Amino acid sequence: MTISFRVSLLLAGLTLGGVAQAQVTLTASSWLPPTHTLSQSQAKWCEEVTKATSSRVKCNILPKAVVAPPGTFDAVRDGLADISFSVHGYTPGRYTLTQMVELPFAGDSAEATSVAYQRVFDKHLAKLNEHKGLKVLAVFTHGPGMIINTKRQVNSLADMQGLKFRVGGGMVNEMGKAIGANVTLKPAPESYELLSSGVMDGVFFPAESVESFKLEKLVKHRTTFPGGLYNTSFAFVMNEATWNKISKADQDIISKLSGEAGARLFGRGWDQVDRRGAAFMQANNVQVTPASKAFVEEVKAKTAGLEQKWATDAKAKGLGNPEAVLKEYRAEISKL
Repeated sequence: MTISFRVSLLLAGLTLGGVAQAQVTLTASSWLPPTHTLSQSQAKWCEEVTKATSSRVKCNILPKAVVAPPGTFDAVRDGLADISFSVHGYTPGRYTLTQMVELPFAGDSAEATSVAYQRVFDKHLAKLNEHKGLKVLAVFTHGPGMIINTKRQVNSLADMQGLKFRVGGGMVNEMGKAIGANVTLKPAPESYELLSSGVMDGVFFPAESVESFKLEKLVKHRTTFPGGLYNTSFAFVMNEATWNKISKADQDIISKLSGEAGARLFGRGWDQVDRRGAAFMQANNVQVTPASKAFVEEVKAKTAGLEQKWATDAKAKGLGNPEAVLKEYRAEISKL
C-alpha cells in the first residue's frame, strides 16, 4: 500500500467520521393537523434546514403531538421532542414580556407583527431568559384576532353580555376580563367540541381558525377590528441539549434560517391562510361586522390599563424601559 493511498484512506475516514458525528435528526412535534399553517411552516423550516446542511441536520416529523398543547414548551425542554411551537398564554403566569405583542390593535399582518416582534425580542427580551432551558428559534404572532360567535351580531360591549367565549390565554384573557366578557382559557383544538356542545357561544380567533378547526357550520357572526382585537404570541423552540449537539457550522446555518427569517416564514404563512379563511367564512355565510368607531372606542377605554399593567410587570421582570420597547415594537410594525 503506498503512502499516498494510506493518506487518502485516512482522510476519507476522517471525513466520513466527521459527517457521521455531525448528523442530527430532530424530532418535530405539532399539536395541530399537518394541514395547519403552523405545521406546514415547521415542515418548511425543516426542509430548508435539511437542504442547507446537506442533510447533516434533518427532521423526523412525528405523526402526533407528544403532549397536549399547554405542555409543549416543557416537553421540548425535557427532550420529549426536539423542536415544536406553542402559545405563550397556554402556560399562565410563566411568560410576561411576550404579552407585549398581544395588546389590542397592533396590526393587520401577521408577517409584519412577527418580524417586528422578532427584532424587538432579539434586541431587548431574549437576554432576560424567560424561555430558560429552551433554544428560541423564532417568535411570531398570528393574524388579527376577532370575535366569532354562534348567536348574534356583536357591535358593542352590550352585545357580548350573556355570551361565553373560548380564549387562548395570556393578554387576551386579561383583555376579555377588562371588557366584561365571559372568557375561559382553552386550547384552540378544543373549540369545535366547546361550540358544538353549547358549552361556549363563541371564540376569539384569527380568520384562518374557522376553517382549520371546522367551525363553519357552527358560527354565524364575526366582528373585525382595525389592527385586530388582539394577537397571540408564539415561540418556535428547540431543546437546548439538542442544539448543543449540532456543529458550530450547522448552528450558524440554522440561525440564518431562524430568527427574523423564521418569524417571516410563520407570519407570511398565517397571512395567506387568513385571507383564505375570510373568503371561506364568506362562502359559508358567516356574517361579518366591522367594529364601529364607537365599539373600538369602548374597547380602547376598557383596555387602556392593560398596557400600563404590562409595563409594570415587565419592569419587575427586568426590562429597563418597557414603554420605550413597546413604542419601538409599534414603530417596527409601521415600517414593515
